[in-house]
Amino acid sequence: MSASPFSSWLERRFSIGQRGSTIQREVLAGLTTFGAMAYIMAVNPAIMANAGLAQHDMIMTTIAAAICGTLLMALFANMPIALAPAMSSNAIFAQIVVRQMHVDVRTAFTIVLLGGVAFTALSVTKLRHRIIQAFPEPIVLGIQVAIGIFIARIGMVTGGLAVPAGDGFHFGALSDPSVLLTLFGVFLAGVFMVMRVPAGMLITILAVTLVSLFVHKNGHPMASLPSQVVEWPHYPTHLLFPFNFGDFFSHLELLLPITLYFLISDFFDATGTMYSVANRARLTKPDGTTLLGRAAFAADGSASIIGSALGTSTVSAYVESLVGVEAGGRTGLTALVVALLFAASSVLWPLIVMIPPEATAPVLILVGLSMLSALGQAANHSQEALLTPAFMLLIAVLTGNFMISLALGLLFYSLMLVVTRQFVRLTPMVLGLDAVFLFYLILISRTGLGQG
Repeated sequence: MSASPFSSWLERRFSIGQRGSTIQREVLAGLTTFGAMAYIMAVNPAIMANAGLAQHDMIMTTIAAAICGTLLMALFANMPIALAPAMSSNAIFAQIVVRQMHVDVRTAFTIVLLGGVAFTALSVTKLRHRIIQAFPEPIVLGIQVAIGIFIARIGMVTGGLAVPAGDGFHFGALSDPSVLLTLFGVFLAGVFMVMRVPAGMLITILAVTLVSLFVHKNGHPMASLPSQVVEWPHYPTHLLFPFNFGDFFSHLELLLPITLYFLISDFFDATGTMYSVANRARLTKPDGTTLLGRAAFAADGSASIIGSALGTSTVSAYVESLVGVEAGGRTGLTALVVALLFAASSVLWPLIVMIPPEATAPVLILVGLSMLSALGQAANHSQEALLTPAFMLLIAVLTGNFMISLALGLLFYSLMLVVTRQFVRLTPMVLGLDAVFLFYLILISRTGLGQG
């Protein structure tokens, strides 16, 4: 039986046969990837609400950003990689930049935009490879563990497990239904994570939401079914192109280090994720290098530019794409299927709005804790390599200030290199970052900004 013209076109367009796959396998892989990362439609709006952005508005921007980013990767890079608002940058955007540093939300979106522009510019030049080689791994690991503890802390607070008190945090009352629901979700998500269930996070959110329909707090159910399950989406047009360049450049000395953070974070997150996916899918050339080209990295950077214009934080490649690769995904058709499923989800936004914070909190806690595994990675190298991320984690836990943990971590790392006479590792990149973040520390010590 001959293939249909449409099937033949798909085969040619995505080089499906050349990569040893089939259309059916690619569609299944797309379904699997979507199931593994669909939780972002509920979790990202919950996090961005901390920046004063309406949760129902952020559902639409999250979906739109995921569609645009994933389509870019599918159509221009032909890679089985899905994109969506990054689970690290959204927490920093809302909790640190907007809430803690009191940066106007439009100025914060400007930071994301400029970081995306810089990332895209680096992606189409040979500088990308040089930066990857020159950037110190202990700092990359330190960023990962510091962000992980922030994400976990957000989950602990929103789920009621950690209650702010005069001397720090107290554990929530076990008689509180919110605490019990969140604990149920944490245990369930933990089991799914250990058992490597592909859609474990999504199943956790659905299970806790279902239970919350029958659990009452203060005389009211903790979740209620919407009057309409399906409703035509309405995009929050007030979030389109939400930039404030004037405020950004008038506070450039304070905001430049934050812009550098978003650039560094997206750069290394995207690089690590995309190389992992490409290697796992055996998308390599005869010389062993991956098929990842400039198009894939440019697609990731462009996705952040588009995401900021749509009104959301940094958009980046998702490690959940590996789940789709395990299901057989090898081409951009997998990513195209993911994008189409996100588009279909846009009419189900009333169901997403009903999800209570107790359902998304366990996902935040488990995702955050999983990022702490970077400490074990550092421990495999040397004591010096472990000290820097551990120091950054300590500052992040006790002060709740990510930017200071990053600044002091960089300076601490440089000091360790000087003491151990590893001057060759004090590259221009490291010294340049030291200068920027030292200036940042001096600035906030004099102005009091960014220390809230």
